[in-house]
This record gives sequence, structure tokens and C-alpha cells, in this order.
Amino acid sequence: MAFVQSTRPGAAGDQPGIAKGQPAPAIAGITLDGVAFDLAAYRGRPVIVNFWGPSCVPCRDEFPLFEAKLAEYAADGLAIVGVLTYDAPEQARAFVSDLGADWPTVVDPAGAIRIAYRVAARPQTYFIDRAGVLREIQVGQVTAEVFDRFYAEISGATGAAPALVRRAA
Repeated sequence: MAFVQSTRPGAAGDQPGIAKGQPAPAIAGITLDGVAFDLAAYRGRPVIVNFWGPSCVPCRDEFPLFEAKLAEYAADGLAIVGVLTYDAPEQARAFVSDLGADWPTVVDPAGAIRIAYRVAARPQTYFIDRAGVLREIQVGQVTAEVFDRFYAEISGATGAAPALVRRAA
């Protein structure tokens, strides 16, 4: 799925588009813990950006998968970043505390990050490679199968060399 920029003046689409194969939009802000966050600091690591909120049942359901995958791929440097979407920080803090999730969640009160990423629904998850390039977008709950397939694309497990071999064969 690729998103394009609108050509209508004054339209919400006037924000730069986001597309697979392009650099991921910047994310900077304050986390639920009150800590400054900048996605640029994660360059060199595979990153998963998850737009979520505690009132979203599928969002809540995928948190245990994210916890498990974060532990499984810790040696790779996997980073998961949440972006709180539509819900109050107090609710999110309570949920994250109860679950014990230890990845940062950036608060997006004005929706600027959500707009930059063209979030259509919650949960919506973006798989960003080590170079900061968006490789995959999952609208809806992430399953283990989808996670592993998309993670292979951002971790370096797949790359240009195998693609060249396939074309040459």
C-alpha cells in the first residue's frame, strides 16, 4: 500500500506522502514517561512504529506479540515505538504499566505524527529498515506470521543480493 500526495490546495493530502521504499517521516516528541524522543536516534536498527491506543481492542491484543518479538530479536537491535493515537495518556500509562511493556510510546496530542504517517485505522504498524526506509505497512492487528515476514525485510535477512540471484536464474 502506498500513499500519495494530494494535488488539491488546502487538502489534508497536502502533507508529504508516505510510501514504501521512501524514508520514514520523522517522529519527535515526548513519551508517556515524559522523556524526549527522536526516531532518528534509532537509525541503524530495525524499527517498528505502532499507532495504538488502549481503547482499541486489537491494539491491546497485539501487545503480547510485540513483547515476545522484542525479546526474540533483541540481539538484532529491534526497536518498537508506539504512537498514542486518539486516547488519553493517563489510560495508556495505566495499560502499559499493567502489561509491563518497556518500549517508548510517543504522545501525539495534535495528531501531527498520525497525519504524517497517514494512519487510516488503529492499530496501524510501520516496518522501517536500518537505513530509516519504510518497507511495509500493516493496517489492522499484526499476526506472528505477518510480523516475521515483514521483519525479515527490515532486519537485513532479505536484501538485494537474493533478488539479483532470482532475476538471473
